[in-house]
Amino acid sequence: MQVSVVIAAHNEAQTIGGVIEGCIAVLGEQLHELIVVDDGSTDETYLEARCRGARVIRLVPNRGKGVALRRGIEQSTGDWLVFLDADGQDDPAEIPKLLDQAGPDVALVNGSRFTGTLNQGAISRPNYIGNLLMTGLLDLAFRARITDSQAGFRAIRGDIARNLKLVSKEYEIETEMLAQILRAGHRIVEVPVNRYARAAGRTDFRRIRNGMRILWTIGRQRML
Repeated sequence: MQVSVVIAAHNEAQTIGGVIEGCIAVLGEQLHELIVVDDGSTDETYLEARCRGARVIRLVPNRGKGVALRRGIEQSTGDWLVFLDADGQDDPAEIPKLLDQAGPDVALVNGSRFTGTLNQGAISRPNYIGNLLMTGLLDLAFRARITDSQAGFRAIRGDIARNLKLVSKEYEIETEMLAQILRAGHRIVEVPVNRYARAAGRTDFRRIRNGMRILWTIGRQRML
């Protein structure tokens, strides 16, 4: 199995190096490519990623997480793609847990924070409640049993990922991926993962704005 790691990063110079090194260490010869999409960073994210051996794609100006991940998917060539956040909240050492479930009948392996461990500071109370609400709506709309619709730590079969008709620009991309795969009748499995507090910097997630975009995405995908 050849694995492409795809990471969207915006102003994550303090953490991206450790994330890349963790991916390289745990994947070894399975690592086909490591793509970092530097989404309009104004710090040294690009330099930190490039000197650690990543292939870096630069977007200028900042376009949003959805655009960055879409670009990374387009440029990938691996059998399976692994996504994780650049801020150190996901543990690269848990990538094998995802890939262990990557069978021929599985389209996507979702790393669920809510069946795993949410360490102190990993998520704010309002975001926790909002995520559970959006996950419930997704499950209701698509008769699914997903526990974490906004999980950024996941693995997806490369051929399926590159054939998705993704249009997301921001954080709704995780929900859009799930919805399209569920609509197509493909199998999704979940594994519990750890989620840690952000090591440095700050998130670009805006609760109301992005929550509304996620809600709109669920409704749009349900009507297609």
